[in-house]
Amino acid sequence: METIFSWAVLTLFGGATLALAVYGLHLYVLLFLFLRRRATNRARQKEVIEAYATVTPDERWPVVTSQIPIYNEAGVAERVIQAVATMDYPKGRHEVQVLDDSDDETADRVDRVAAMLTRRGLDVRVVRRAHREGYKAGALAHGLSVARGEFIAVFDADFVPPKDFLRRAVPLLAERSDLACLQGRWSHLNRDESWLTRSQALGIDGHFAIEQGARAWNGLMLNFNGTAGVWRRAAIDDPKVGGWSGDTLTEDLDLSYRAQLAGWKLDYCVDLPCPAELPGNILALKSQQRRWATGSIQVARKLLPRIWRSPGGLGEKLEATLHLTHYSVSLWMLVLAMVARPIIFAMDEVPLFGEWFWLTWKLVVLASIAPPLTYAYARYSLDGRWGGLTSIPGMFVLGCGLCLSNAIAVLRGLCVRGGEFVRTPKSGSTGQPAGSFYKAATGNLWMAELLLGVYSLACFFRYFFDEHRGFSVFLLIYAVGFLTTGWLSMPRDWTFLRREESVAQVSDQPALGS
Repeated sequence: METIFSWAVLTLFGGATLALAVYGLHLYVLLFLFLRRRATNRARQKEVIEAYATVTPDERWPVVTSQIPIYNEAGVAERVIQAVATMDYPKGRHEVQVLDDSDDETADRVDRVAAMLTRRGLDVRVVRRAHREGYKAGALAHGLSVARGEFIAVFDADFVPPKDFLRRAVPLLAERSDLACLQGRWSHLNRDESWLTRSQALGIDGHFAIEQGARAWNGLMLNFNGTAGVWRRAAIDDPKVGGWSGDTLTEDLDLSYRAQLAGWKLDYCVDLPCPAELPGNILALKSQQRRWATGSIQVARKLLPRIWRSPGGLGEKLEATLHLTHYSVSLWMLVLAMVARPIIFAMDEVPLFGEWFWLTWKLVVLASIAPPLTYAYARYSLDGRWGGLTSIPGMFVLGCGLCLSNAIAVLRGLCVRGGEFVRTPKSGSTGQPAGSFYKAATGNLWMAELLLGVYSLACFFRYFFDEHRGFSVFLLIYAVGFLTTGWLSMPRDWTFLRREESVAQVSDQPALGS
């Protein structure tokens, strides 16, 4: 019986280690792909933008509809509507749709700012539905049915597009009739607000500065990130694509891959930044990450069979598989944390296990270097400085601390179709800590995170004093991550413990800094 237990531990440890090694080494491949094509593609895109602006008179620029999906976003609604409506684009050729599903005071704020902008001669229209069917996907589809634009830009409520966003994005779409969507790069309004936002910013920069460019410029499938991008309406309306769908929690990822499977292309412009607000507390971040984790796995379930039946090459299919299942990393990380203690018994029970353990440990080390190397270089490629190095410890702490919450979300994605679209609470912060109209409910997962933190800390001491100090470092990071995340997630009102709900409104007063 002990031998069976030991081999079970070996199987879990080996499978988790191999999976993490694959995803870690995958980052090295993306970094290589980015480096070999970045200069030529950035130069080409710059030339296209400048040439189009030079030869195209204002009256011949395509009509663009900018859609702003909003649901109870009182802290940021006015900011985003004004920013989108006042972008520099030829007069009479830019329509703004505020897709407002709100059932709180946000609706009054939306109406007020829309009326003010309309009086200034801007084309701003508030579009409302009688229900939230399909959530964000449903709102986008409903707005599309009454939109007049050839191109459809999408901006989430926490984004503040720069004045020249459309002037720079539209030429890249207009140049290529086979291009369904152009994705811009997310930048950050409140990166320096706290260690939490600095750590998130580093990870997001890695995705947008390295991963998206690597995929787009090497003929691989990539995704529209749900905001700060522009779609060709003909691609969304293509019967082979099927339009917006609410059967997953990441409608953007779903539509992106369906469009590419139908023969359309997506492109990305790293020099098209659009600043946004990062979640300012751990509960808001958990809410965001849960939705992304569940939704991406739902899309993998839905589309991977089609992807592997498609005529694309093996490399393209492997990349799509790794991309769509990336959040499974959290599940493998959790498995490694859980089997840390049983591994010690297994090494004593199965003699060969000890040698095999240290071989896999070397793979883990090699793979674990990939994220900090890639993300630090991403920051360097954007601003010419290695400032991201100081945020790497925080990024590791977040990655380990969130793995329980994200692992549960991954399992949910494997079992559940669709679900409620829970928006991430925003404060309207632009660099200084600010209050919020809303906050994510606390839930009780923090207790399990604290227990896992104590367990990982105990395993750290065991490995450290057994002179397995290299592996003990990882257990220490797990311990700090779980303890930090659990502590920050604890309810501050100790009169009761609330069950986890979607989002709770906690204030009727305007947020400072909005």
